[in-house]
Amino acid sequence: MTSGIGKRRKSAQDEGTAAYQEKRTEIVAAAGQLFKDHGYAGTSLADVAEALSMDRASLYYYVGGKQELFQDVVGGAVERNALSAEEIVAGPGTAPEKLRRLVVELMVSYAESYPFLYVYIQEHLGAVSPDRSAWAQRMRGYNKRYENAVVAVVQAGVDEGTFAVGTQPWVIAYGIIGMVAWSNRWYRPEDTAIPAREIGEAYADTLLNGLQVR
Repeated sequence: MTSGIGKRRKSAQDEGTAAYQEKRTEIVAAAGQLFKDHGYAGTSLADVAEALSMDRASLYYYVGGKQELFQDVVGGAVERNALSAEEIVAGPGTAPEKLRRLVVELMVSYAESYPFLYVYIQEHLGAVSPDRSAWAQRMRGYNKRYENAVVAVVQAGVDEGTFAVGTQPWVIAYGIIGMVAWSNRWYRPEDTAIPAREIGEAYADTLLNGLQVR
């Protein structure tokens, strides 16, 4: 049965006033930073409330719990990345052009969803959701779809003769994903003067300089 505060929260979310969305965005940002600094398991909603000088009862008007908050933000970003990657694979362009778009868009996505996607990378999936939960299974599915898209682009480059790959395409594809994901160790939008898109372009240049057939 839905509690009174739960009904009020759903009604407020459905109405979506600017003031409500602004406060929820502030809560999401504070929670994300705490998750990154202290880990998902090491952060409670009480910590989020304290960081915002709110009482926990007021916080529940905006979020139903830390798992719901995390899953809402991360789930949307992971899904968008997978669907975007599949669109790139199916769309026009050469393999090098598609690989550039994949790399740049992934880096931009990390910045736009900062720091939630980085927390998702840092934490074992089981730490933020039981391994067999529907959400965890869905995330694994989207992760695999993204990986398959990158593998497909590398394979396409081999097939069309634009990429020189001395091993299986999936090895290169996983290395590409890992290269961008490693930015979780140092990238902070507020402290990094270089825009995420420029970083993505630099990564793409480096990769393509090594992969492309001269």
